[in-house]
Amino acid sequence: MIARNFKLLATVAVAALISAPAMADYPEKDIRVVVPWGAGGGTDGIVRKLTTIAEKNIGASMYVENIEGGISATGVSQVMKARPDGYTIGALTYDSVVTVPWQGLLPTYKMDKLKLIGRVTSEPDAIIVASDTPYQSIDELVAAAKEKPGEIKIGIQNIGSRLHLAVLQLQEETGTEFKIIAYPGGAAPQKEAILSDEVDVVATSLGDFASLIENGDVRGLVEFSDTPNPTFSDVQTAKDAGLDLRMGSFIVFAAPADTPDEAISKLEAAYKQALESDEFQEWVANVGVTPNWLGTSEVTGWADETSAKLFEQMDALVEQGIISK
Repeated sequence: MIARNFKLLATVAVAALISAPAMADYPEKDIRVVVPWGAGGGTDGIVRKLTTIAEKNIGASMYVENIEGGISATGVSQVMKARPDGYTIGALTYDSVVTVPWQGLLPTYKMDKLKLIGRVTSEPDAIIVASDTPYQSIDELVAAAKEKPGEIKIGIQNIGSRLHLAVLQLQEETGTEFKIIAYPGGAAPQKEAILSDEVDVVATSLGDFASLIENGDVRGLVEFSDTPNPTFSDVQTAKDAGLDLRMGSFIVFAAPADTPDEAISKLEAAYKQALESDEFQEWVANVGVTPNWLGTSEVTGWADETSAKLFEQMDALVEQGIISK
């Protein structure tokens, strides 16, 4: 028995000694990058572009694999279960970090099964108005809403969605009340509503309304971010407007929780360098998405704080009977 235990301990010790220098040579094979959404979408396009540049920096081939389903849970779950060796990572979005954990429909889906590498982009939500409305700034819209509580119609998407939460936060911060009208099905119904004068105002991303902005049908009043949008630089940020509200989607790269720090550091450096490259900066300037880096040391705290705040808000909506869980 003693001999067998000694042999086992010796084997573990040797494995530990082998793994340390081996990781110094990371990466030695292809790196799989899981996108938990369909090919051809916005997240897929951004991840593919960044990964193409990042693989030049990290010195190994990186390939993107689309795994759809479960509001991103199917693909992210595969990352959670993957071998923690640095050769499987994934891209998380708002739903991966907020919606799926809050719903709690998958007992095995736990954010602590992941180690976050870094946030690369944000797609802030924004307030957009029809071009023929009198509101030239968010201050003017807020002033009008205070004069006419509950009269100014603002189109969102689903009740309980991120956009709904953004408008509720805007109301709370500014002491206003809008008439909130839901248009399920994404940005397309919102576009129809504002073009047909059903609403004067919508909450959505500038990227979703890019064609209408470029055509002059609508204009952005404020984007809920602290970083100017490279595509729509004339739209005021919430920071410049004196608002605390920050809301929107994002892309965060993550690996299985026990992935060695050496691998995480190399992945972090490769994606940061890719994000800051002229190639990506020039490309993203036409997409309506904002490069918005947060490194490994900061991104987990940011994600925890963001999700906790939104969980509290959604729980309150459940208690009020506005949404169900």
